[in-house]
Amino acid sequence: MTTPQHCPGFEQLKSLQSFSCACPECGEEKEIFSDEFDKKHICGKCGKEIDFTKCSLQATGSSAAPR
Repeated sequence: MTTPQHCPGFEQLKSLQSFSCACPECGEEKEIFSDEFDKKHICGKCGKEIDFTKCSLQATGSSAAPR
């Protein structure tokens, strides 16, 4: 018997992407994963619903090191 190299379900989750969106009411950032787009999302700060279909993609990080 061999030991599996990854957890069960790993193949389904390895291509997930995370996205960040600011709440339209208070500006609080909320992060979701690509498999959560069809779910309802509520801001943890003000309690308003966040519609991720109206969010713009925001870049995170940089490939260039600061000088």
